[in-house]
Amino acid sequence: MRILLSGELDHNVARGVMSSIDALIDENLPRECILDMGGLSFMDSSGIAVILRTNKHMTDVGGRTWVENCEGQALRVLDAAGIDRVVKVYSK
Repeated sequence: MRILLSGELDHNVARGVMSSIDALIDENLPRECILDMGGLSFMDSSGIAVILRTNKHMTDVGGRTWVENCEGQALRVLDAAGIDRVVKVYSK
């Protein structure tokens, strides 16, 4: 399952994004969940919470998660957090 994230991923929208992703995982029970960040114009630390929650949910259902197409400001946020120690990050 590929989830395209676009626009701004900040504290104002993160809770809704997490709820939507949780529902998609529960409905589809995918083996893989790719968080495609190619459409993001901004991300703060709330994006890290989205990634970690998605990873936890996927692990709970026996699947795996990774991030693709991360670049610019969003990639700097992920690098600073060291998220790649938990989830694979593939940049453009």
